[in-house]
Amino acid sequence: MNSPSTPAAQLAAAQDIAALELFIGGRFVPASDGGTLDVVSPVTEDVIATSASGTAADVDTAVKAARAQLDGGEWRRMSGSQRGLLIHRLADLVARDAELIADMDASCIGRSPIEPRLLDLPNAIETLRHAAGWADKIEGRTIPTPGYMGMPTMSYTLREPVGVVGAIVPWNTPFMITCWKLGPLLAAGCTVVLKPSEETPLSALHLAKLCQEAGIPDGVVNIVTGYGRVVGKALCEHPGIDKITFTGSPEVGAEIQRIAGPLFKRVSLELGGKSPQIVFDDAALDAAAQGCAMGVFFNQGQICAAGTRVLVQRGIAERFAAMLAGAAKSVKVGNPLDEGVQMGPVSKKGQFERVNRYIRQGIAEGATLLAGGETTHTKGWFVQPTIFADAKNSMSIAQDEIFGPVATIIPFDTEEDAIRIANDSRYGLGATVWTGNVARAHRVAQAVRAGAVGINCWAPIDARLPWGGVGSSGIGRECGLSGVLAYTEEKAITVLLAG
Repeated sequence: MNSPSTPAAQLAAAQDIAALELFIGGRFVPASDGGTLDVVSPVTEDVIATSASGTAADVDTAVKAARAQLDGGEWRRMSGSQRGLLIHRLADLVARDAELIADMDASCIGRSPIEPRLLDLPNAIETLRHAAGWADKIEGRTIPTPGYMGMPTMSYTLREPVGVVGAIVPWNTPFMITCWKLGPLLAAGCTVVLKPSEETPLSALHLAKLCQEAGIPDGVVNIVTGYGRVVGKALCEHPGIDKITFTGSPEVGAEIQRIAGPLFKRVSLELGGKSPQIVFDDAALDAAAQGCAMGVFFNQGQICAAGTRVLVQRGIAERFAAMLAGAAKSVKVGNPLDEGVQMGPVSKKGQFERVNRYIRQGIAEGATLLAGGETTHTKGWFVQPTIFADAKNSMSIAQDEIFGPVATIIPFDTEEDAIRIANDSRYGLGATVWTGNVARAHRVAQAVRAGAVGINCWAPIDARLPWGGVGSSGIGRECGLSGVLAYTEEKAITVLLAG
């Protein structure tokens, strides 16, 4: 379908399709206390929409609606094949509205609309379809045992839905990650109360409307917009929530574990990253430079798997640094709706200040600034793509997740040296190995501590592949079969077969 061409037109269309209110039990309703929050454009800093700001009472109402469907509602009685059919219908509707949904997210984040159209929405659709295919294939096992007190038995297991899920979604790729959570949990038979980021509520509310259109029973999917300190906290504390799935910062992930622990809630956390891109001297340098640039600059660097630690073999380090700096200088920054613009602003004032603070730290720590640098604020939260060279892995720009378009080039000497530096991080989400040596590629990929490794490609994200990290990058996996089973519990049943 043709999408509106300006943020104002896009948001007017969004208002028409799904009111910017809470979605609870199949109805759009205002917050219980009438509270609202503003959605601000990172490009103009103008308010572009107003959304309901939910309360703990709204969360409680949504949990009750989700629990009613799980305990004895229509959703509970559906077979896996019926659930799969509804998820397929939802995928069809998302495909129908893909351009509009992509433009909604782009308007809220300040992205170039082409990025979510090319990556986020196709991936979201594929995730829904892949999850739908698993809905009628969630199987138990039969397990032979020696019996019970000398008498024969038969033992088997069932996979049952974990229950009501509280899903907390970030602002950087909101619709894609919403579908990473929604598709698998629906396939498993769970119900959900979803909290989108306060910066990006539009696409989630449009998805609510599509869930209704697809025929998913009211109360299965509930959406409570609002602030994390209110809605997110209420989800974590609510005794009726059986599992929390969260994508965001390690600091918030740690707080979620602290709250959920005494309540024995299941928790899945997809957190930050400081992913290494390892470039050996036998790599195809042009392809490696292009891939590394994408790994640093895609979505203004606001990607948890951003490959911002660029480890380069010493003999080619100076040449490769110049190539990456040239790529940074060629990026046109500005209003993402203007012709020729390749990078919009970072998403909010806090990110703008954070990125600039780390750029100042990098200079103070002695790294060589090859491109970009600190940006003076005028209007819109624009920062320049920035490249540091001659860095050490102990520097803050190499250890901390900046979440902006800033790369740190670190030289290494040997394969063992590269592995040591790559693993010297509290994070372990993604990694990339650039080399022409097949044996080396496999050795290094197996040795690097990360949840996913690409060889001569960046960010191999696919609906069929498990995604998640180790260390401070999180707990559990999303997508693929692992993502579906993460929303189930295994129950063991033993039957005595004697007389």
